[in-house]
Amino acid sequence: MKTRLLNLLAATAISTAAVSAASAADLPMRAAPPAPIIAAAPVFTWTGFYVGGNLGWGWRDDDDEAVILTGPGIPTGLVGGTLNFGNGDDGNFLGGGQIGYNYQIGSFVIGVEADIQAIATDDNDAVFIPGPGFAPGATFVPGEFEDSADWFGTVRLRAGVAVNQFLIYATGGLAYTEDNTGWTAGGGVEWALPVNWFGSSAVTVGLEGLWVSIDQDDDNDGPIGTFTPAGGAPVNVFLPQNNDEQDFFVARAKLNFKFGTY
Repeated sequence: MKTRLLNLLAATAISTAAVSAASAADLPMRAAPPAPIIAAAPVFTWTGFYVGGNLGWGWRDDDDEAVILTGPGIPTGLVGGTLNFGNGDDGNFLGGGQIGYNYQIGSFVIGVEADIQAIATDDNDAVFIPGPGFAPGATFVPGEFEDSADWFGTVRLRAGVAVNQFLIYATGGLAYTEDNTGWTAGGGVEWALPVNWFGSSAVTVGLEGLWVSIDQDDDNDGPIGTFTPAGGAPVNVFLPQNNDEQDFFVARAKLNFKFGTY
């Protein structure tokens, strides 16, 4: 009797284990957790529009400027000579704004930029060295020169090479004032900061140098400024017919807000 009872319990245990194993096999398998999403690191591009401002200094390419003076107190009403700016200090502060667009192809960047600059027309120390006909025995006249041009603008193409967030470029195009046009050429360097200011994808800072040449049109031979002799009254300063270009150099620092992808 005892043996039969043990056999019955063993059979029951085996049957229960078999049913439990079969039920476990029928249960759905737990889904594997999703793979973590790894966002790709942003890659900077120079492509996009930008707008900004600049500050700098502009000065003539030479300490000497061939001129003609005319006005009250000038013998014969007209005299030619040379304005000499000691130590090349015929320069003034300038500042303005720029707007442009860049497009990056691989490591190459091409673009276009327009700017307009205001010039501080402060007086600059100068000496007028007259030619024949000014006054007997006169060799020089100290005074001050004030430029009549108070603004200019440029429209330029840009082309350069980018290394990540650093750009070096050459630039050139049209230069203009209120009445005259000319050309400009130069170059610069620019560095992009990976920050988000005022809704832009980057802020860039740079240094730029431009050579600017403005032609004096034959139909607009107005004065380029005034010369005030020490103790005297201002007289008009004109460029002679054989020297109808004003050349000057500009060095400036620039800050841009770049809009576009990052």
